[in-house]
Amino acid sequence: MSQARTVAVLVGSLRKDSASRKVAKALAALAPSTLKFRFVEIGDLPHYDSDLETETPPAAWTRFRREVADAEAVLFVTPEYNRSIPGVLKNAIDVGSRPWGEAVWSDKPTAIVSTSMGALGGFGANHHLRQALSFFAAPILGQPEAYVGAAHTLFDETGELTSEATADFLRSLGLAFEAFIARQSPDAAVRAAA
Repeated sequence: MSQARTVAVLVGSLRKDSASRKVAKALAALAPSTLKFRFVEIGDLPHYDSDLETETPPAAWTRFRREVADAEAVLFVTPEYNRSIPGVLKNAIDVGSRPWGEAVWSDKPTAIVSTSMGALGGFGANHHLRQALSFFAAPILGQPEAYVGAAHTLFDETGELTSEATADFLRSLGLAFEAFIARQSPDAAVRAAA
């Protein structure tokens, strides 16, 4: 049996009942049991300000950096705001990128799911997030690409996923992410070199 791998989940929407949060929960439930998903909250992070980057930075920054650093991989699930990512998610990326040279994103396997009410599924947000993370050499799952359109129509009033096609897609995404994380792990590099 494969070793359990911890995945930090960052949701770009702060609403407890957001479609992005529902998609993230559905993916976590449908993914292989070898992936352990831990939701990392970003709403309490003070705006990044380098003047606060002292020996005692804000406690929320320290908590956030530790939770992401302790995970083996990161899953981002975000809505699209004005053809880009929400400000709260950009702030989380900035907080996690410091102190200089200690970014929690560096070399961490990553998957991105974008959502929208419209048909494009948050294409702009997805690619802006990819662009930001590429700076840290974070390996990003290329396939399948995950753009979830009309996300608000995929769940019932209790938050349960009702679209079997979406469930099938999220299952396949979970399997692909599991294999991607395994290929990026240090022990995989050691085996390949042997």
